[in-house]
Amino acid sequence: MLAPVPLTRHIIVPTGHTTDKDELLASLLDRMIAEFRAGKSPDFASLAAQYPDISTELRELWAAVMVADAVALHSSPNAILDNENQPGATATNLAGANRHTGSQSTGISTLPRELGDYQLLVELGRGGMGVVYQARQNSLDRMVALKMILRGSHATQADHARFRAEAEAVARLDHPGIVPIYEVGELEGQPYFSMKFVAGTTLARLLADGPLPPRQAAALLAPICRAVHFAHRQGVLHRDLKPSNILIDLDERPHVSDFGLAKRISDDSDLTHSGAIIGTPSYMAPEQAAGNRGEIGPACDVYSLGTILYAMLTGRPPFQAASPVDTVLMVLEQDPLPPRLINAKADRDLELIALMALQKPPELRYPSAQAMAEDLEAYLASEPISARSGGITQVIARLFRESHHATVLRNWGLLWMWHSVVLLTICLLTNYMDWIGIQARWPYMMLWTVGLCVWAPIFWALRYRAGPVTAIERQVAHVWGASVISSILLFGVEYIMHEPVLKLSPVLGLFSGMVFLVKAGMLSGMFYIQAAALFMTSLAMAQWPSVAHTIFGIVSGLCFFIPGLKYYRQRREQDRE
Repeated sequence: MLAPVPLTRHIIVPTGHTTDKDELLASLLDRMIAEFRAGKSPDFASLAAQYPDISTELRELWAAVMVADAVALHSSPNAILDNENQPGATATNLAGANRHTGSQSTGISTLPRELGDYQLLVELGRGGMGVVYQARQNSLDRMVALKMILRGSHATQADHARFRAEAEAVARLDHPGIVPIYEVGELEGQPYFSMKFVAGTTLARLLADGPLPPRQAAALLAPICRAVHFAHRQGVLHRDLKPSNILIDLDERPHVSDFGLAKRISDDSDLTHSGAIIGTPSYMAPEQAAGNRGEIGPACDVYSLGTILYAMLTGRPPFQAASPVDTVLMVLEQDPLPPRLINAKADRDLELIALMALQKPPELRYPSAQAMAEDLEAYLASEPISARSGGITQVIARLFRESHHATVLRNWGLLWMWHSVVLLTICLLTNYMDWIGIQARWPYMMLWTVGLCVWAPIFWALRYRAGPVTAIERQVAHVWGASVISSILLFGVEYIMHEPVLKLSPVLGLFSGMVFLVKAGMLSGMFYIQAAALFMTSLAMAQWPSVAHTIFGIVSGLCFFIPGLKYYRQRREQDRE
C-alpha cells in the first residue's frame, strides 16, 4: 500500500494529476516574487517567449496574488509579497496543484542508494520546496520518511531558512496526531530531517470516492482538531490544513502532516499583519485570502478544519472555481452553501458544526480547535452540540455583529460624514422655505433634485479614488440610489394626488429606515439601531409637520455621521500601520 508522508505542499498525488508544469509554475512564480521584492517588474514578455505553454497560467497566478489583495483593502502590491519576513510563507501555493516532478534535482539520480545512515529506497513525492523518500535508517533498522530540499546544491539561503523553519515547527510538537520528526541534520551538504513513516492513505484519497458517512467523518476529524489545538498551545499555526495533509494510517488513525507553511505565534511576531497570501485557496480562511485584511491566528486553522468537515459532508470544498483567482474572490465575498443543499444525506448537526467553523468573522467561529473537537465528540456521544445552542446574549451579539463585508466601510467613513452635512443642509433649507411660506412645488423639487443628483456622482467619484469598488459596495450604492430616486419622485406623487407640497415628507423616514435595514443585513447589525430611529422619525415627522424636515435632517445626518466617524478613524489607524 502506498505510504504517504509530509511534503511542503501535497503529500499524495492521485494518478493522472501530476505534471512537470505545476512545479515549473511554482518555481517561476517564486522567482517573480523575489524580483518584485527587489524592486523589479516581472518580465512577462521574456517569460512568455521562454515558456509559451504556461504563459497564460503564470499570468493568472500572478493576477490571483494581486487581485485578492486589491479586493481586500486596496493596498499596494508590495504588501502582498511581504511574506511576513518568513521564508516559509510564499504565494506559490495559490496554484492549488499537486506537484511531483523531476525538473529540479536534489542530486540523487538513482535509487536505491546509501546516504549516510540512511538507505533511500523510493521517492514518495515532491512539493514546492522539498522531496520525500521512503528510507531505511540502518543504525536503528527502522523505516522512515526522509525529507530534503528539492533544489539540492542549488538551494538558496532562503530555501535553507524555510526548510529549517518547518523542521523547527514540527520538532516542538510531540503529539500522537502529528507526524513526528526523528532527526534533523545534514548529509553531503544537504539539510534533511527524518520523520515517522506512515503507511496508509490520505483523507483526500478517501474523499475522491465521495462524502464520508457522518459518524466516520466526525470520528476522523475530532482527533485532528485535538492535534491542531495542541500545536496552537505550543505556539505553532499550521496555515495549510486540507484533506491531502491528513494522513490516515492502517488502523484508521488520522495524523496531521505538512507544516511547510507553519508559523510560530509570539508576542513580537508580525503574524497579525500578514502581507502574504498563503495556503490553498479552497481551504484558506478569508483573512488569509485577504493577505493583510485581517488577523492571522488560530481562528484560521479553525476555519480550515471547517472546510475539511464540509468536504467530508459534500465531497468537495466550500469554494471551488475554475481558477485560483476566482476561488480567492469566492472565499472573500461569498458564503458557503449549506452542505445539505449539495448532499441531502449530510447530517444536520455536522452541518451546523461546519458552518460555525466557516463563519467569515473569526470571533464567530469556534474559539479554539479544541471547542470544535468537543462538539464533534458530543455528536458521536449523541449529546447536544454547542453550535445548536445559544443564550440570549449570544443571539443579541450575533444580531448586532459586523459581517465580513464591513471592512469596506473604512473606504466610506469620510464620505458618509460629508453626506450627513449635505443631507442636513438640504433638509434645513427645505424647512426654511416652508417657514417663509413658499407653496410652489418646483423650488423644493429643484432643491432636492439638484442637491442629491449633483452630490451623488461627486460622492461616487470620491469613492473610486479610494480604490476598486467591491460587489457589496455596488449593491449598497444601488439601494441608496433607489432611496434618492424615491425621495425625488414623492413630489410627483403629491402632484398627481393633488396633495400640498411636502405632505408626504414623513415617508422619507420610511425610505431611509429601509436603506439602513438592508445595510444591517449586509454590513453590520449596528445599523438596526439607525433603521429603528428612522422608522420612528417618520412618525415624529407626521406628528410635527412644521419641523418635519429639521427632525429628519438631524436624525438621518447622525445616522450617517456617527458610523462614518467610526470607520474614518479605523481607516486612519490602518494607514498609520
